[in-house]
Amino acid sequence: MKLCTHLSMMTVFRTTLTMMVAILVCPTANAQLLDAWFGTNGGGPDGLAKGIYHATLRSNDGGLATPRLAIELDEPGFLAVNPNPELPHSVIYATTKIDGRHVIAALGVNEDRTLSLINSVPIGDVADGACHVAVDASGKIAVSSQYGSGTVAVFSLADDGSITSRTQLIRHTGGSKVVNGRQNSPHAHYCGFDEGNRFAFVCDLGLDRVKIYKIDFDQRALVEHGEAVCEPGGGPRHMKFHPGGKHAFVLNELAMSLSVFDYNAQAGSMELKQTVKTIPDSARAQEVFNSASEVVVHPGGKFVFSANRGNDTISVFRFDDSNETLDRIQIEPVRGSWPRNFNLSPDGNWLVAAGRDSNTAAIFRVDQTTGRLTFQRGSSQYVPRPICVVFTDRQSQ
Repeated sequence: MKLCTHLSMMTVFRTTLTMMVAILVCPTANAQLLDAWFGTNGGGPDGLAKGIYHATLRSNDGGLATPRLAIELDEPGFLAVNPNPELPHSVIYATTKIDGRHVIAALGVNEDRTLSLINSVPIGDVADGACHVAVDASGKIAVSSQYGSGTVAVFSLADDGSITSRTQLIRHTGGSKVVNGRQNSPHAHYCGFDEGNRFAFVCDLGLDRVKIYKIDFDQRALVEHGEAVCEPGGGPRHMKFHPGGKHAFVLNELAMSLSVFDYNAQAGSMELKQTVKTIPDSARAQEVFNSASEVVVHPGGKFVFSANRGNDTISVFRFDDSNETLDRIQIEPVRGSWPRNFNLSPDGNWLVAAGRDSNTAAIFRVDQTTGRLTFQRGSSQYVPRPICVVFTDRQSQ
């Protein structure tokens, strides 16, 4: 009888010990799970991309779960998240095609992290689809950029995140004509907003200009306000603001350079301050083709990151607060091919690089002191032709 009691106690002890060890070594214990969403390009010889894919990223160790299809859509390339905290559920907007027409689609996030189509609105009388979409801080308007036609479309958003209508279609005109074949006409490539949410900005690669618009929320429209002059032949593609709101970073696709602009939030004006190369000219000379694709600013404002297609790397820059200039400190391979897009986790601890031609998503740890990247061995996951990465938060598990 005593032996049985002793064995029973030992069994309980072993079970308790096993549970304690499991809790200690479990990678998801006390880790916040972030929802990562991948927009894809369905073209190419493989034809594997079927829509938008979802995966969870663990905040403690950067572990990325195997992505799965969240909704089937026709080439939902670029994605944007509605930041309005009053929405009944998270809403993501996608550039896509439905019933043969180029549209902006509003998608609701379900509890199981699938996506449901809320509604969609055609971009309008343009032959091409949007290459970028963004939502203002209040969640009242969305703006899309159409590269081929050089147009900018404005959409009114309802309180539930659905799209009520397309309210405006702006056509850019002209072309800098510095780079033949790429700058003979306007090519709107990006749209975004300042921290005060008073002005909208459109990078036009064909014009070598950032067009600046004042936001008219009553009319759900953009009013022409001014422009920022970029380096000749640079081809401005994307831009992001410094968290302090006093500087903007414009990525030049054709010149593979990154420009720092002083920004006057009151006047809504930008003035060029500095331009630096994303990779050395010697590296460019060794490659048949290369171009810059994306720029992201660290939440703390000390570091700026940009992606180099062809070179297939991420460039890391330190932003010096004292003289307000950039200094390149690292060029890190993405362990994939053709990084058209990448993003930082909201806490700034992890960088997810999407390799379109390698069908990969690779994870890098961001050193919070130096900004340097460290590749997480074994972290890469298969994602068919990813060209955009965005995040939404979820509860700790």
